[in-house]
Amino acid sequence: MAHTEVHMTQNSANLSSIPVVDLRDDGPFRHACDGRIRARALRDVCVDWLPRVVTGLLPAIDLITRRWLLRSQSPYATEIRDIAAELGFPGIWFLNGCYQWGCTALACERDGALWLVRTLDWPFPGLGRHVEITRMRGAAGPFYNVTWPGYAGVLTASAPSRFAASINQAPMCRRTQQTWLRPYDIARNAIGTWGTRAMPPDHLLREVFENCATFGEARRRLETTPIARPAIYTLIGCRPGERCVIERTEDSFVSRDHKTAAANDWLESRPFWEARIAPEAFFTRTFDEAADNSRVRREQLEACGGSFDGTFDWVSPPVLNAQTRIAVEMCPARGVLRAIGYEQTDGQDLPQPVTQACDVTMAA
Repeated sequence: MAHTEVHMTQNSANLSSIPVVDLRDDGPFRHACDGRIRARALRDVCVDWLPRVVTGLLPAIDLITRRWLLRSQSPYATEIRDIAAELGFPGIWFLNGCYQWGCTALACERDGALWLVRTLDWPFPGLGRHVEITRMRGAAGPFYNVTWPGYAGVLTASAPSRFAASINQAPMCRRTQQTWLRPYDIARNAIGTWGTRAMPPDHLLREVFENCATFGEARRRLETTPIARPAIYTLIGCRPGERCVIERTEDSFVSRDHKTAAANDWLESRPFWEARIAPEAFFTRTFDEAADNSRVRREQLEACGGSFDGTFDWVSPPVLNAQTRIAVEMCPARGVLRAIGYEQTDGQDLPQPVTQACDVTMAA
């Protein structure tokens, strides 16, 4: 890859390297084709985690997701259609129709530069082991995307000399506070999403990286473009003061330039919204406990000091939890992106690194 330096900051024979793939001329379709075996392996481990009744319905879920995305205003729906057709196995539409369960992110200044650090928490195993970094390009210039073969959206990315951003899943709209009715609310919200024509929030983030030249342009697009479901964006630029958290519902936003850490709840609680929780806590964790879980993760990340140097020392409980799959450090002003993958294995309470820490020196 011309003009891109890659360093592995940890050395261990037991840890794999994160692939760095140049897609400036080809895009996610070629990524999926060339990474067919890796995409299938990722699909298999994700599907194996699901209850058997869900895996049996996977073709039907694919069909529903396909109809929704092709009706939506996403500019990438036909690309996903081509990827699914080329790979030829079920689950591609499903994996492109859902995004991370929980995450923690922080936009801050360290050593005279703006940094965005984030963990991505998702119950699907394999996301840490199979993570890749792709160098992509749009009308506004190149950017680097932390992603997987077969996935078309953007969850975590950085554009050198422009901006970096990540997306967290927002709290869930609730009709009741009963814990045993959470699955009902999940289903109601999914039906509402499938009925909208707005684009998914992770597709909007990719469009922003492809087409926005400045932090200001990116912020306006993320604040005002209708999206299919609520999301929380964390965004930084390259100049002092260019950082914000954008709390989005489908057609409105609340942005803040201070307290720029985010988890999976609104900073200020709102009626009928519940912070996201892990699947195993669906029937046990209360509204208040769900809010506390996001709050303590956000506050711990806000309180972390020191430099971001690739050791990932800031990834510790409760930011590190049973669902953590990747951690990323990004500084677009200095052209730095670092990532590491995590997985939980039998006998471990918390995930451990399964990849070397990949340190990419980004080129504009």
